[in-house]
Amino acid sequence: MVFYKELINWYLQNNRDLPWRKTKNPYFIWLSEIMLQQTRVSQGLPYFLRFTEAFPTVFDLAKAEEDTVLKLWQGLGYYSRARNLHFTAKHVANELKGAFPSNYKDLLKLKGVGDYTASAIASICYKEPVAVVDGNVYRVLSRVFGVHTPINSTKGIKEFKELAQSLIDKEEPDIYNQAIMDFGAIHCKPQNPLCNSCKFSTICIAFNNNMVKELPVKEKKIKIKKRYFNYLVIDTNEGKTILEERKGKGIWQGLYQFPLIETKKAIDAQELVENPSFNEMDLNGAVIRRFNKKMVIHKLSHQHLYTQFWVVSMGTFKGANMQWTEVLEKPVPVLIEKFLNEYLVSGQQ
Repeated sequence: MVFYKELINWYLQNNRDLPWRKTKNPYFIWLSEIMLQQTRVSQGLPYFLRFTEAFPTVFDLAKAEEDTVLKLWQGLGYYSRARNLHFTAKHVANELKGAFPSNYKDLLKLKGVGDYTASAIASICYKEPVAVVDGNVYRVLSRVFGVHTPINSTKGIKEFKELAQSLIDKEEPDIYNQAIMDFGAIHCKPQNPLCNSCKFSTICIAFNNNMVKELPVKEKKIKIKKRYFNYLVIDTNEGKTILEERKGKGIWQGLYQFPLIETKKAIDAQELVENPSFNEMDLNGAVIRRFNKKMVIHKLSHQHLYTQFWVVSMGTFKGANMQWTEVLEKPVPVLIEKFLNEYLVSGQQ
């Protein structure tokens, strides 16, 4: 059995009908691959369609304002991808005259492009025989070939890349790479893989040794950090509020949020008004109430945010300079987007 031949035969009968599969344009391939990092195809597809409609060429994306890009990206998460996407679009449009690099080595030089994305673009657009290795590929290779090296270790990353490279079809690397990704996504699934109908069942080490659920192996996750967020939702009789751009290199850089007071634990209304940061805002005479009855827990990869939204009602407030209609135009974290949907629908603004 020749692994790549069997895989390609399976793909030709079972491949998914996806818009970026119908082109060799590196702009669209790059866009799709950046969006699909840490993201399921079903979640990323609507964003791809919206982006390609709004920015049909790399020049259109390069000319866009960052706020516009982040707003379209809103809800997809890992916002550094969007900022890197915009940066690279400007670089390709302005420095490279709209032409993406045509080989793996030069593609790696683009901001936000790592081994996987460079391999995907180089193989799909230019038929360079460089193997992709993503979560789907790790799963297929670890199970079929019985590899127990942790996929998130330095040794594992190198070992799986070498194995993937040894298996690639050098004549049709574009089809092979898409085949192994699709096979991992819809056949050799994380849970309930279709082992009984798998064409590799006779050679699959995991299947024949009852280890399917044990592979691939991941090193122990890092400890999740708990943070306590208190958003102050200023709401004046004039229908104005405050929304601030989040600065720094932490989560949600460049997105907008209500004034935030971070505390070491969950607090009540009395503790809120006694907080020095609250007093600095000079909110005398305000009526304060907690909007969410239960603590909102927003889970990110490395931290969990325990969040309360405090509605601060006032007649007027000099710092409140944004109408609620403007708020909806700004890119915000999904945590705040969900609050806005509830708050505005409730008619309490």
